Formats: sequence, C-alpha cells, structure tokens
Amino acid sequence: MRLEPLEPALGVGEDPRSYARILARVHEAALSGDQPPARPRTVIEQSWGRVARHGVDPDRGGDAVPLPAEEVEQRRRASGLADVLSVLRGGLVSVADEASHIMVVVDAEGRVLWRDGSASVRRRADGLGFVEGASWDEDTVGTNAIGTALVVRQPVQVYSAEHYVRTHHAWTCAAAPVHDPKDGTLLGAIDVSGPAPSVHPSTLALVDAVARLAEAQLRTAHHAELERLRTVASPMLARIDGPVLVTDPHGWVAAVAGLPPVNRVLVPERIADGQTWLPSVGPCTAEPLPGGWLLRPVPDDGAPVTRVVLDLRERTQWTLNVSGASGQWEHKLSPRHAEILFLLASNRAGYRAPELAGGLFGDAGRTVTVRAEMSRLRRHLGGVLEHRPYRFSDRVELIVRRPADPADLLPFSTAPAVLASR
Repeated sequence: MRLEPLEPALGVGEDPRSYARILARVHEAALSGDQPPARPRTVIEQSWGRVARHGVDPDRGGDAVPLPAEEVEQRRRASGLADVLSVLRGGLVSVADEASHIMVVVDAEGRVLWRDGSASVRRRADGLGFVEGASWDEDTVGTNAIGTALVVRQPVQVYSAEHYVRTHHAWTCAAAPVHDPKDGTLLGAIDVSGPAPSVHPSTLALVDAVARLAEAQLRTAHHAELERLRTVASPMLARIDGPVLVTDPHGWVAAVAGLPPVNRVLVPERIADGQTWLPSVGPCTAEPLPGGWLLRPVPDDGAPVTRVVLDLRERTQWTLNVSGASGQWEHKLSPRHAEILFLLASNRAGYRAPELAGGLFGDAGRTVTVRAEMSRLRRHLGGVLEHRPYRFSDRVELIVRRPADPADLLPFSTAPAVLASR
C-alpha cells in the first residue's frame, strides 16, 4: 500500500530544458562539494548519498555486464511477473511506443527481464547497456527510477541530471515496484524510459496505475487459490469438533470454525513435528493440506516467546524472526512496518499514537494512520506486540540487527536515522 503521494520529476507546466540546466548545475556542485544553486528532491538527494557511499563512478557507473540468456529465462520464470506480463504490456507498450519510450520489467534485484516499445529507443538503450540481463540497481548504475524505486518501495520518476551517472543525463524514466499480494514480497518493478526531452509528469501516474493493475490480477488469482483450498477443506471441517483454521502457506485464511473471523495469521515457512506457535492464536497442531495447512489450537502451557530478532541489515528486505518452544518462524516486513518496529525497538517502554506519528511522519496529528498500521501489525503479532502504549511485549527477548553502515538503515525514511545512534 502506497502511503505517500506521487512526486513527478517536473511540475505541470514547468519548462523541461530550463529545469535540466538547473539540475546539471546542482549535480556538478554535489559531486564537487561546492554550494549548489538549489537542493535536489529529497528522494534524489538521499539516493545520491547512498550511491556515493557505495563508490559508484559518476562518469560511467559500475559493471553492468548482462546475464546469459539462459539465466535471464530462469529469472523470468522465477520472478512471479510472467503471469502479469500481458497486463504490463497492454497498459504500457502502446503508450511507450507512441511517446518514443520503452517499457522495461526488472526482477527484485534490478535485473532486466523484458523490454518492449520504440525500436529506435531500444537501440539507444543498447548503447547504454540497458538490455535484457543487465543490472539496473543503484549500486551498479547509480540513481535511476528502477534502482531507486526498488530501494524506497515507492514509484519514482528521474529526469536528466537527477541520474547520478553522467551518461544517463540524456534520459528520463519512471518506475513503480510490484509486490506479491500474498505476502508483500517485492517481485520487481516496471519502468518507462526514454529521451529526456520526452519527460511528462503524467508518466509516473501511468506506471503506478499499471503496477497496481498487475497486483490486482495477482490478488484475483490468489483469491481463486483460496477458494480451491476452501473446497478441499470443507468436508474435513464438517467432521472436526473444536476450533480450527485452514490457511494457505502464507497464512491467508480460507476457512475458520470456532474462532473469531480473521483474514490472515502468520505461519512459519516450515513446521516441524506438526507443532507450531502462532502469535495471534498460540500453540497449534498443524496438518498439511494440498495448498495449505489445517491448524488446530491446543491449550497454552504459558511458555513465553524466547526470542524476537528484527533484522534490518538488507537494503531492500527486512524480517522479523520469532523463536519459541515450538520452533521458529520468519515474517517479511513492509517498509512501513519495518520502520514502526524499529521505532518500538528503540524504546521498550513504548509510544502512544501521537508520539509514534511524530516519529514516523513528523506530524503528531496523524494518529489515524498509526492506529490503522498498528492494528494490521497486532493482528499478526498479537503475542509479540502490546498496546496502550504500543510496545514489544515484556515476554520478548528482543534483538535488532542493523546494517554495518548506519546510513543504510531503512533508506525509505529519514525518521529512523534520528534514532540510529541510540
């Protein structure tokens, strides 16, 4: 779910050529350490800082040697994006072709999987190394819509000298990430790129809309899978006394009996000996079903959660790992939920909603948004998180694993940086 408004590279009616000249001076000043005539947009400034720290060459970028065709094909099949490729092409290719752009689809690591659109622009992209199998992440080619969108998990448009690498200044691009609605996993991103003079503020909104359309198709397919699981489980539920849940491997509930209705529970990727512990349910027995699990709660012996690890070391993936008497499970976190949990980990006494809103958004009045996000988190982590105030449970032994470079901590937000040294 996108929480922030879209920010096109140019405002409506702004002269692209004049703005490009300003950006060129800002870029050169930033690289030379001089006082710039203006500040770049926040998303660009933060990206420049990241790629500079990682040693990207502003003249030529990094090693973007494309993968062999066989590996590209393997990545296409494994990406989860092949099923929505027709939606992506249908929404973008004709528009990109008419506007002298190309449509590009990358996987979660920024490797180019598919290209389509204007033949002349594809030839120009070939000269830049922007081809199938190439890596277009920030660490390889610097600030660009694809790589930066994969880091911040938000749609991004980059124009002219907002690109960190000088050879990309003749381009403009707009990209939006695509997530798997089953578990929020980042699948990759879609992008529209073309010559800088063809920049238009509406391109970002178009790319974002098509990305959301692709996610909607994935969600529809997932609902069909849940319906099939419900059909398989129905005869079994009729013979079972007591509470029971039927979930898919990602914890989405297909059927429930004897328990309050719930859309999703956290389940571990692996369940040993048919026993597990779920934060919102407690100890359970687990029986495998075709496409999911049949979960039956058992009396709680009061055993505490022994360890919770909040792992923030990766730049684009954050996890919460819980270890207890019944084994362990891992939950992949959205950027916003990772940020919230980091803030809660920084203060075990907890925060009231206005305090948390101030830390997240710099606005203590955004309590409605905070309460909605905390409600989502506590539905899955009821045994880990408490409320009034919001905090980690006293029963939790909490460990936070941070990146080696503090500047890489949660790059999608500036709020946690204030607390990074605590």
